[in-house]
Amino acid sequence: MEYKIQKYSSEHYELWNKFVAQAKNATFLFHRDFMEYHQDRFQDFSLLIFDEKNILKAILPANRVGDVLHSHQGLTYGGLVLNQKSKLQDVIEMLYFLLKYLNENSITSLYLKQLPAIYHESPSDEMEYLSFILNAKLIRRDSLSVINLETDFEFSSSRAEGIKRGADFGLEFKEEHDFTTFWNEILLPNLEQKYNTKPVHSLEEMTYLKSKFPNNIRQFNVYKEGKIIAGTTVFESDFVSHSQYISADESKNTTGSLDFLHNRLITYTFRNKKYFDFGISNENQGQNINQGLLFWKEGFGARTIVQNFYEIETKNYRLLENVLI
Repeated sequence: MEYKIQKYSSEHYELWNKFVAQAKNATFLFHRDFMEYHQDRFQDFSLLIFDEKNILKAILPANRVGDVLHSHQGLTYGGLVLNQKSKLQDVIEMLYFLLKYLNENSITSLYLKQLPAIYHESPSDEMEYLSFILNAKLIRRDSLSVINLETDFEFSSSRAEGIKRGADFGLEFKEEHDFTTFWNEILLPNLEQKYNTKPVHSLEEMTYLKSKFPNNIRQFNVYKEGKIIAGTTVFESDFVSHSQYISADESKNTTGSLDFLHNRLITYTFRNKKYFDFGISNENQGQNINQGLLFWKEGFGARTIVQNFYEIETKNYRLLENVLI
């Protein structure tokens, strides 16, 4: 079968978002309202793949930098987004036409930032296999610390002690609908002091995104005697709750504020999810691991899955011609 590739434009807005909602490997981050909050920073080059009957079969959230196409740099993950009925042969054929299209449009490389498998609604490792066929270069691999909430995971003694300290100090756990206190009193000062950096999202951007995705972006804070001492911003998708930002004041080791907070999230708030994702502890493009941070996450019963980053030369599309025999 032949496929037609089209560059995304605003006329595709409804079609794109409907496809994302029904895809087998997508989250709300692929909704155009999320992708476009920072559209001034990227040259959007998202693509839609249609079959011969003009039915949308796949999408690729992406931006272009010179002769390189990135699965969107403004997103934590990306890759080829597929519908529920997509089979491996379909993906082989679609990818052939996609890479051929890119090559003909002077794009020499495709950088893929894969969606971790815990976010898949059904098995969707087609691109992992085809990256091998295409002689893709593995340019980065991150390790995510994830709790499978459907197993009998256990908290370590150090995490249990922290949770008890939080209770002894009378800490208060609360979901908020405003990010201002956490951002201004905890997150921004911590990132500035420790790393001389700022969060990826500004307070204004996060407030905007919350207005668009009120059920997916949630803020949880911990208070001691009415004063905020810790918090986390959670991105909630169908199967996964992910702590996007985690931060606490200098009392965290004494009060156990972060242990207290995440105990509530893991044990109660998100207990019916399939996974709790603490995200990466990697630094230096995946080459190093923050040992203390990893120790803390694994103390909750989190274990490792990986996220792969590939560079694919678009001229290699011909390698897909003889895969099926």
